[in-house]
Amino acid sequence: MTYILGGWQSDFSKNWAREGMEMADGFAQVLGEGLSAVDLAPTDIDVGHVGNFVGDLFAGQGLLGGFFAMSHDDFDGLPTSRHEAACASGSIALLAACADIESGRYGTAAVLGLELMRNVPGVTAAEHLGAAAWNGHEYADATYVWPRAFSDLTDEYDRRYGIDERHLRRISEINFANAKTNPNAQTRGWAFNNLSFSDDDEANPVIEGRTRKSDCGQVTDGSAMVVLASAERAAEYAKKRGVPLESLPRIKGWGHRSAPISYARKIAASEGQAYVFPQVRRAIEEARARAGVPLEQIDLVETHDCFSMTEYMAIDHLGLTAPGESWKAIEAGDIEMGGKLPINPSGGLIGCGHPVGATGVRMALDAFKQTTGQAGANQVEGAKNVQTLNIGGSTTTTVSLLIGV
Repeated sequence: MTYILGGWQSDFSKNWAREGMEMADGFAQVLGEGLSAVDLAPTDIDVGHVGNFVGDLFAGQGLLGGFFAMSHDDFDGLPTSRHEAACASGSIALLAACADIESGRYGTAAVLGLELMRNVPGVTAAEHLGAAAWNGHEYADATYVWPRAFSDLTDEYDRRYGIDERHLRRISEINFANAKTNPNAQTRGWAFNNLSFSDDDEANPVIEGRTRKSDCGQVTDGSAMVVLASAERAAEYAKKRGVPLESLPRIKGWGHRSAPISYARKIAASEGQAYVFPQVRRAIEEARARAGVPLEQIDLVETHDCFSMTEYMAIDHLGLTAPGESWKAIEAGDIEMGGKLPINPSGGLIGCGHPVGATGVRMALDAFKQTTGQAGANQVEGAKNVQTLNIGGSTTTTVSLLIGV
């Protein structure tokens, strides 16, 4: 059993390059603030894990585990590693840390994710992020690879089930609204009008195919960190703080599945099946099965919405509706705050922002906040169980965690 002691998230509205920050500065900041948030010293940490996708491309910087010891002398000698799975990099780092703890190798782990992505022009950023597609074999004709890929997914849903794109715009509208009250959200100060979520080509221009501006998650600089602990170390921590061990959230279950990197191969493989992405469905179900927590006992979901279509897919794969019927949950208000199963109270990737390697860790941190009643204006009342769904590429890597008290 792995417990979450707490953590910290940076303000995703910050532009690190404009503020003169490098990767090392963002690393030192999240590490220091994260330890401070849980009232632990560097010597209390046994192992370090970093989630990062494109530090090599955006900043020319790899080997990020070396920044632990650069951040504080007491981390010199700490065993560290970096993990890459595109947008699921942070969740892979979390799984690796859990394995370290559950094996008995280490009692505590600092897990952080970070990305510096706003230091290059948008087209260059899109090229770098395209590394998570099958390079040289797909989307060579697209200026923006991922808006095109998820436009293709919209086409696929339309072919199989039919789709009304107004439901996609509504997903975005909900997530931007949730972000308004999130003090760390990149878009909390953005202004919208009655055409912002329409098909008006000036107010909401097409980016690629059927993907419009409002459908897109936000390229973001940012970081997030959590401290994980074994049952023994968590019990010591709880005793020191004068709280019951049962009040600390734990990672109750996990699911982790991978598929071919090619989008076309995935779609061909699922032809005739219930779900467009069966490996996403497997990861979701396995997390619940390992936790022994059914859908009916989940209080909210933090899901991957790199595009509104990604969340539309997630709604039916989560089982909130039958396959192809995600629109029913949207029209019923089920995914809104106060609904049957609120999705992305944080604002998600669309509203809060998406520093790629940090997103999985940010989701886990938001789950910690929700289950300890520390989510502020974004709190889902009485939340005890949170499911995360973190996706890399065109669902090439999927990780789902079930976190609760």
